[in-house]
Amino acid sequence: MYLPGMMPTAENMTIQLLAPQDALPYDLLLLADPSREMIDTYIQHSHVYVALMGDLRVGVYVLTPLEDNKAEVKNIAVHESWQGRGLGKQLLADAAIKARVLGFRTLVIGTGNSSVAQLYLYQRSGFDITAIRKDFFLQHYATPIYENGIQCKHMIMLEKDL
Repeated sequence: MYLPGMMPTAENMTIQLLAPQDALPYDLLLLADPSREMIDTYIQHSHVYVALMGDLRVGVYVLTPLEDNKAEVKNIAVHESWQGRGLGKQLLADAAIKARVLGFRTLVIGTGNSSVAQLYLYQRSGFDITAIRKDFFLQHYATPIYENGIQCKHMIMLEKDL
């Protein structure tokens, strides 16, 4: 539990499945995917997990079942003011645990070619690059996306055996 005055870290965070009647945390989801329309294409067929510090939502991830005993982390985000404290790493580890418990054998995640920090985190967490979806962001997003001074064009797909 997070108490005022305490340095918030991943150890103080709880992660829970979002109840069907709860409002989707679009403020967090849009940090990882700037298109609400794209989010709406996968969110209804997914499990949404929220990270809490006390009652405050500080992070989210979306776990979507795929074919062949695979699940994909379609969206993972930590609120900007809570980044750099290990929360993203903890969310990713929790996604792997939840996917394994649900019977999946492989966890998939995709990120943009410009998402340098995310690529670093995913590879450090045991994911291997398996494919590149060329021009994914050019074809699916009306507005160009830039990160780290690089245009986001291609989706880099990574997988991890569970």
